[in-house]
Amino acid sequence: MGTTPTSVVESGAAQGSLATWLDETRGWTEEHLANALANTAAPSRHASALEYALLGGGKRLRPALVRLVCRALGGIDADAAAPAVAIEMLHTYSLVHDDLPCMDDDELRRGRPTCHVVYGEAQAVLVGDGLQALAFEVLAAARHARVAEMVRVLAREAGPAGMVGGQALDLEAESGLAIESVREIHRRKTAALVSAAAELGALAADADPERCTHLRTFGFALGLCFQAVDDVLDVTGDAHSLGKTPGKDAAAEKATLVAALGLEGARAEARERAQEAHACLARARLEADGERLLGQLVDHFLDRSA
Repeated sequence: MGTTPTSVVESGAAQGSLATWLDETRGWTEEHLANALANTAAPSRHASALEYALLGGGKRLRPALVRLVCRALGGIDADAAAPAVAIEMLHTYSLVHDDLPCMDDDELRRGRPTCHVVYGEAQAVLVGDGLQALAFEVLAAARHARVAEMVRVLAREAGPAGMVGGQALDLEAESGLAIESVREIHRRKTAALVSAAAELGALAADADPERCTHLRTFGFALGLCFQAVDDVLDVTGDAHSLGKTPGKDAAAEKATLVAALGLEGARAEARERAQEAHACLARARLEADGERLLGQLVDHFLDRSA
């Protein structure tokens, strides 16, 4: 572990702007992702498919959350790097598998043809498998006193009790699902991994258990806000701004907040979850600049148009 705390607003975020922070962190993330892939011994076509999926753009919000929470608790980037890379690999694997014909059957992701469209369905399955394994390899190799806790957090929130379980529920769901059932899908499928990002950042900063719990709860509220906005954008957005196909949830009669509550009800749900996230931040006793930027991140999730 490193020993020298780093100010949240140092480096590319010198003015404390969230947009500047996210831009700088995207570059930081891309560099670490590329380095992680460079160390694999994958066969050439599989390596190409891995690179296509992992380095093909994206907002990199989950690794940004790991890094920002770590810094807001006095931690350093060196300790945030491995969990940030690991969670983005897991997130990308989930997107590759979500897009498969046996799942959501989508042909557009991050503004480009999906992995299975370019490399074939079998190779896309292997890309997801490979990224999941690489995520845990990268994290387990981190030189950090709490790496075992990090591995458990990531496995818990990515597995049957979290993201994978949420996808299973989503596949089984029918139109007209009760609102609490929709929320349970969202808690598992989306919010679990966002919660993991926040908790991993806290662990990277060697935070005490109480703060880790507050940040985990914050992540769940933030993830639910993100998914509520996602449901709204599936109705109101366009392919160019979203980078994926809009209207698919409604066409497939998926269990969404818009289907359960209507468009304005889903927007109200997003605002309520954002308020919960802000309340959690206030209880976490963070460094002032970090709390301010994390608060701005909540508002960014709420107000996004892509």
